[in-house]
Amino acid sequence: MSLVPVRTRLAYAAPGLAFALIGLPIYVHLPKFYGDVLGVDLAVLGLVILVSRVWDAVLDPAVGFVSDRTQTRLGRRRPYILAAAVPLAAAMALLLAPPSWATGPAGAWWFATCLGVAFLAWTTAQIPHAALGAELTTDYHARTGVFALRDGLWILGTLVAAAAPGLARWWQGLPATGAEREVFGTLAPVSAAVILGTLAWCGLAVPEPAAPPRIASTPVSATRDAWANGPFRILLIAYGIGALGAAMPGTLILYYVEHVLGAPQFAELFLGLYFLSGFLCLPVWTMLARRVGKKRAWLTAMAVSVSAFLGAALLGPGDVAAYATICVVSGLGFGAGLVLPASMVADVVDLDELRAGSRREGLYYGLWSIVTKLSAALGAGLALPALKWAGYTAGAAQSDAVVWALRLLYAAVPCACYGAAWFVARRFPLDESAHQAIRARLQRKPGRVLVQDARPDPESLGSS
Repeated sequence: MSLVPVRTRLAYAAPGLAFALIGLPIYVHLPKFYGDVLGVDLAVLGLVILVSRVWDAVLDPAVGFVSDRTQTRLGRRRPYILAAAVPLAAAMALLLAPPSWATGPAGAWWFATCLGVAFLAWTTAQIPHAALGAELTTDYHARTGVFALRDGLWILGTLVAAAAPGLARWWQGLPATGAEREVFGTLAPVSAAVILGTLAWCGLAVPEPAAPPRIASTPVSATRDAWANGPFRILLIAYGIGALGAAMPGTLILYYVEHVLGAPQFAELFLGLYFLSGFLCLPVWTMLARRVGKKRAWLTAMAVSVSAFLGAALLGPGDVAAYATICVVSGLGFGAGLVLPASMVADVVDLDELRAGSRREGLYYGLWSIVTKLSAALGAGLALPALKWAGYTAGAAQSDAVVWALRLLYAAVPCACYGAAWFVARRFPLDESAHQAIRARLQRKPGRVLVQDARPDPESLGSS
């Protein structure tokens, strides 16, 4: 890790806390809050999240493409991170603390408007931030360390976000259930301050490398080039399928804990166990990736998650201890699923540079973000309406059909997605040896075809 100073890695990783304080509330806490407390229809909530995320995802590669071509005194990435800080903090605070009149249809409009602003600002910050991480080092394993620290703070922030409602209740002396307006109203200014502070720290403190030369391209042609990058295509498809599998339980966990296990008072505990397990195991996955390679470590993590999580489809009322065990074991692979694919994207950007003659991290992470966000939106957009169609009624005892629907949507369908992702990811061809060959050719003369040596030919990887 000596290739990137500790202070730089810390400043770069800090926004991971901010992104966690956005993602978990939007996909876990706020749908239930707006549905059960503010009376917004579940199908409408699912549609709003889906439409907002689709529009936001369309902007991702555009933001990445523009940032790749930006040249300012602050660099290519940092101006966008700094510009997004204030609107992102304000939109999140307004989502957590809606006005008293924002109920029913008015609540739906409030949710849609604030969510749209939040997603736009999130994209403006997150895509350049991801690209900046790939630019901090070209070392195969050092990249994993950079993203591990970022995603470690992301997981830690998610753990804090999961525990935050319970902590707010304890701080204010509120009961274990109810009083959601007071709880989220307390969290709103805290979230805003963390978002604003961490993005400002990163934008002001992390140095950027000199901008590479531009290449003549359009967003369409650049996207076509990225899709023609064989390793990236495989990685994108595998990650997208797995992300869809992860999105559905994220949206439904509060419903599952309340109506399948009958233990809503333990919801924050279960979330905490899952994210804490993922956070503590990040160094293990980083070391394993160094020994066996990023792909093998990622495949192992997916297998661990599926083997544990499938059991959640078989649980019923009172199975609290069994579900807690599932949360711990399935959480083991959670951190690896964040860190290793993100580091692998940085490696395939090197292959793109060899072929195109310029670095386009923004474009690649923009396309990566499209898949991440669409998968999350599709998970919510499918799960919530399906739950309603199964007969879910807010604030009431649920039928057997609803309970079985929750078991299938929360556990069985996600495990099928993970299994499919595992088989696709097996085809990823870019290992450490191939990456070293790419870096060696870039150091000699980028884009020039040299005599093939005993290592894998990087040009053949680009068309696989």
